[in-house]
Amino acid sequence: MRICNEEKADLLLIAGDLFHRQPLLGELKEVSFLFGTLEHTQVVMIAGNHDYLKRDSYYWTFEWPQHVHMILGSQISCVEIPELSLAVYGLSYHSREITESLYDQAAPKKRQRYEILLGHGGDEKHIPIKKDKLNAQGYDYAALGHIHKPWCENGSRIAYSGALEPIDKNDTGAHGYILGEIMDNRCHLQFIPYAAREYMHLEVTADKNMTGHALKAQIKREIENRGIQNIYKIVIKGFRDPDILFDLTDMDAYGNIIELTDDTKPAYDFAKLLSQNKDDLLGRYIESLIDYDEDSIEYLALCEGVQALMETR
Repeated sequence: MRICNEEKADLLLIAGDLFHRQPLLGELKEVSFLFGTLEHTQVVMIAGNHDYLKRDSYYWTFEWPQHVHMILGSQISCVEIPELSLAVYGLSYHSREITESLYDQAAPKKRQRYEILLGHGGDEKHIPIKKDKLNAQGYDYAALGHIHKPWCENGSRIAYSGALEPIDKNDTGAHGYILGEIMDNRCHLQFIPYAAREYMHLEVTADKNMTGHALKAQIKREIENRGIQNIYKIVIKGFRDPDILFDLTDMDAYGNIIELTDDTKPAYDFAKLLSQNKDDLLGRYIESLIDYDEDSIEYLALCEGVQALMETR
C-alpha cells in the first residue's frame, strides 16, 4: 500500500496467517531480518487462525524492528503512524475459531487522515464478513486475509490478497498480492500476480485409438501449453481400447503431476457383443441399456457392467 501524503510512503499490511502454524522463535527472527531490510516501509500485521496467539506464543514477547507494528489484542484496537497520517485498526486471533461478526460494528475513530482496517476472516467459523456492512464503516481501505483466493473488485475499498503462493492442490488460479494507493479520498487497488507456480486441475480426453504412449505424449503437450513450472491434478476422461490399460506410473514426464486419475471407460463394440451373446447374461444386460445416450448414467452403467462381466469370463 502506498500512502500519498506530503510525500509518498510505503506500507506493508499482513492480514494474518503469515505462518500456516505456530511460528518458532527462529522463524520470527528470520522474518524480522527480512522486515529490517525495508528501509522506507512501515509494516503492520495481525495473527490469523493458523498462527493465532496461544498462551505461550513467541509473538507475545518478540521484539520487532521499530518500523514493524503487530496488533496483539483480541478486540479492535489501533496502531497510529503519525508520519503517514495513518491509523491501522485490527485484532489478532487468540483461538482457532471466532464466530462473532467483529468487524460489522468496528467503525474507525477518526484519529488520523487515513484509516485502514486490517482484518482476517470471512466464513461462519472465522469472523463472518458482509462486504456491504464493512464498506459502510467508513475505512479508506479494508485489507483482508484468510480466503486463499484473491479478490479485488473495481471501485471497492475492500480486498483479499489471498496467499502469496498456493497452499495445497485445491488452491488453483493466480496468487499474488494487492498493490494499493491512497491519495486524498481515493483508493486504487490492483491485484499483482506473483506466485512462481500454480496448482492446475486438468482434464485430458482419451479415445479408443490411443495407446499409453500416445496418452503420455498428449499429457506432456497439455502441460507444456500451460507451463511446466506448474503443478497438476489430472483426470483422464473418454473411452479407451478395451485391450489397453494405461500405466499411470509412466505418465509424469516433468515430475509435476501431484495426482493422476483414470476415469476412462472401455470402448466396447456393444452391437457386436450383443450379436455374439444374444442368449446369455452378457447379451441380455447389453440389450437392456444399449439405447441410452453416451452421456447418461445408464450408459455409464452399461460400460462398467460389461467390463465387469467380461473380466469374470
